[in-house]
Amino acid sequence: MLTIEKMVKSKEVPMINFEQWEGFEGRIWKEEVNVRDFIQKNYTPYDGDESFLAGPTEATNQLWGALQKLQKEERAKGGVLDMETEVVSSLTSYGPGYIDESLKDLEQIVGLQTDKPLKRAFMPYGGIKMAEQACTTYGYQPSEELHKIFTDYTRTHNQAVFDAYTPEMKKARHTHIITGLPDTYGRGRIVGDYRRVALYGIDALIRFKQEDLANCGDGTMTDDVIRLREEIARQISALKGMKKMAEAYGYDISQPAKNAKEACQWLYFGYLAAIKTQNGAAMSVGRISTFLDIYIQRDLDQGILTESEAQELIDHMVMKFRMVKFARIPSYNQLFSGDPVWATLEVGGIGMDGRSMVTKNCYRFLHTLENMGPAPEPNLTVLYSSALPENFKKYAAKVSINTSSVQYENDDVMKPVWGDDYSICCCVSATQTGKEMQFFGARANLAKCLLYAINGGVDEKSHEQCGPNYAPITGEYLNYDEVLPKYVQMLDWLAGLYVNVLNLIQYMHDKYYYEEAEMALIDTDVRRTFATGIAGFSHVIDSLSAIKYAKVKVVRDEMGLATGFEVEGDFPKYGNDDDRADEIGVWLLRTFLEMIKKRHTYRNSEATTSILTITSNVVYGKYTGALPDGRAAFTPFAPGANPSYGAEQNGLLASLNSVAKLPYHWALDGISNTQTINPDALGHSEGERVENLVQVMDGYFDQGAHHLNVNVFGKEKLIDAMEHPEKEEYANFTIRVSGYAVKFIDLTREQQMDVISRTCHAAL
Repeated sequence: MLTIEKMVKSKEVPMINFEQWEGFEGRIWKEEVNVRDFIQKNYTPYDGDESFLAGPTEATNQLWGALQKLQKEERAKGGVLDMETEVVSSLTSYGPGYIDESLKDLEQIVGLQTDKPLKRAFMPYGGIKMAEQACTTYGYQPSEELHKIFTDYTRTHNQAVFDAYTPEMKKARHTHIITGLPDTYGRGRIVGDYRRVALYGIDALIRFKQEDLANCGDGTMTDDVIRLREEIARQISALKGMKKMAEAYGYDISQPAKNAKEACQWLYFGYLAAIKTQNGAAMSVGRISTFLDIYIQRDLDQGILTESEAQELIDHMVMKFRMVKFARIPSYNQLFSGDPVWATLEVGGIGMDGRSMVTKNCYRFLHTLENMGPAPEPNLTVLYSSALPENFKKYAAKVSINTSSVQYENDDVMKPVWGDDYSICCCVSATQTGKEMQFFGARANLAKCLLYAINGGVDEKSHEQCGPNYAPITGEYLNYDEVLPKYVQMLDWLAGLYVNVLNLIQYMHDKYYYEEAEMALIDTDVRRTFATGIAGFSHVIDSLSAIKYAKVKVVRDEMGLATGFEVEGDFPKYGNDDDRADEIGVWLLRTFLEMIKKRHTYRNSEATTSILTITSNVVYGKYTGALPDGRAAFTPFAPGANPSYGAEQNGLLASLNSVAKLPYHWALDGISNTQTINPDALGHSEGERVENLVQVMDGYFDQGAHHLNVNVFGKEKLIDAMEHPEKEEYANFTIRVSGYAVKFIDLTREQQMDVISRTCHAAL
C-alpha cells in the first residue's frame, strides 16, 4: 500500500494509488481531490427501463417493519419517541446503535445519530435555551449541569447573536417582516462531499487538508488567515473523529472503500458525522446515486453482488436517511411543519459532455418509494431535462403519480451555473458539491413591506413603528404612481436590514457553531453564496396589479392605519399567463435582488435570492394584514412562487407558464412551484397519466422554469386523511408542500387546511 507522505514534501504533482481502485479509470482524480473527474471517467449511463429492479428482501421487510412500529410509537407520543437530556451530541459521544438489537445482523448499512433509533440528540451549541425548550416541550427535563456549562462557562451561537442584534433587528424579527432566521440552531445548507470518504478514505483526506494548512497564508497573520488556519485545524480534527466513530461499529474507514457495500457505508459515515454535530434546517445528502453506481456496477460485473443485494444496500441506506431526527422548538415547527430534515438526494441530470448521468442506481433510489412505500425523506429530487432517457422520465413520472414524493429541478438552467456535479443543499437550492457552502438565511416578507410603505413603517398587527418613519399614504384610493416609489423606498430599507442581520448571524455561526465535519469534506478554497429569500411574492404582484388596473379603496381604523382594502373592478392576476401581471413579478424579483447585491455580504459571498417559503407561508400570513389583492388579514400566503389561492383561472399549463417567466439567473437560490393535479386531469389510465405528466414537464422545463413539486390526488383524499389520521392507508401518505415532502398527518391542522385550500387543477 502506498504511503502518501510525498504529498506534502514533493514538489512534483503527486499521484496516489490504492489497490481498492482496481478497475477504475482516470488520472486527475488520483492527483487531487476530484470526485467529479472520477465519476465522468467511470460511470455507465443507462437508458433502459425499470424491468431490472428487484423487490425488497426479507431483511428489508423485517427492518422496515420494525422501524414503522417505532414511527407509530413516535406519533402516539406526540411526535417525539425519545430525547437525550444528559449527553451533548458529538462524533464519539455514543457507542453503536441499531434499529433493533435483535435484528442488527440484518442491517447492511449501520449507524444512528444517537444510541437508540429515532432518539433526538441534545445539541446546545446553537443555543442552550433552544435545546432545553425542545426537551421540555415534550416532557423531558434537561440536565442542570449542562445548563450551567452552556450558560456560565461557554457561549452559544444564539447568545452571541442576540448580544449583537440592534433594537431594529430585534423588532423586525418580532414583527415577522424577517422570519426563519437560523439564530437558534445550525445554519444547514452545507453539503459535505460524503463521497470523498468512500473514494479516498480518511487518511488521504487528512493528508490533503494538512497540505492546505501548510500552505495557508504567507506568514502574515491577518484576521482572515488566522480564522482559516483554525478552521482547517478543526476540519482535520473532525476527520480523525470520523475514524473513531466508525471504529465503534467495527469499521476502519482510514482507507478507500473496496466494494459497493463499503462505499455505501463509508459515504453514510460521512453523512452521519454531519448530523451528529449539526442540526441545521437542511442537512442534504447530495448527489450520490451515480457515484455509488460505479461501485455497484463493478461488483455486479465481477459477480460478487446480485441485483437484489444491490437494491438492499440502497434500501437500507435510504432507511437510515428516513430516520434522521432533530430536537426542535414549537416556533421552528410552526415555520417548518411536519418535522422535515431536507436530506435532499438527487438523481438524473445530463453531463457537460451531453451524456445522460442516469444510471441503474438512479432507478434504485426511486424504487425505494415502491419497496418501502412513500416517505418524505430523503427529499428525492430528479435533475430534469427533456433530453433525459424517455424510459427514466416515464419511470420517475409513474413514481410521482403513485407516491407524490418526488420533486423536479431543471438541469438545463442549473448546469451552466453550477456545472454537472452540483447538489441540492436545501429544498431547491443548488451548490457545487465539495466546492461551495451557503450562508443560509430565512425570508423577507415583501407583502408586509408593501403595507409598511402604505402605513409609513407602522406594523399593521402590532401597531408599532417597526420600519422607517416615512410619510404614509393618506388618500382614500391607492394611486399606483404614489405607491410604487414608496414601496421601492421601503423595500430598500428592508433589503439593507435583512443583509445586515444575516451578516451578523453568519459571523457568529462561524465563531460558535462552525461545521467542521461538513467543511472537512469540502475544498479549503471554498466558494460562498449568500442566500436570501422572498415571501408573499404572488400577493405583492396581484396587489400592485389591482392598484394599477382596478380601483383600490383603503379601509382605515380609528388611528388612520390602513387595515383593509376594497377592490372595485377586475385586474390581471399572476398565474394565468397574462404578461400584465407576470411582468410585475419579473420586476419585483429583479428589484429585490439588485437591492441585495449592492450590499456588503459576509466573507465576500455571492448574493443570491429565492422565491421559496417552505411552510412558513402560513406563519408569515398569520402576521400580515389584509392586502390590496383581496387576501384577508392574517391568513396564509401562497407558498413559494405559486400564484395566490384562487387566482389561477386558466388551468395548470397557464399557471406553469406564468412561473416559467421568472428568470432563474435572478433567483439562483431557487424558484419553488408546488402543484396539485387531480388524477383525472392527467388521464384515465396509468399509461395516459405518465405520458401526459412527462409532456407537461418537458414543456415547462424547456421554457427555462426551475422547479416543480408534483402532487397527484384529489382534495377529498386530503380531507379524509385530516379527519381520519388513524387509517392505515394514511400512515405514510406523503405530499409535496413547498420544496420538500411531508407525511400529511404530521402537519398541524392549520397547515393541513392550508394545503387543502390550494388549487387542485381539474384540467391541464
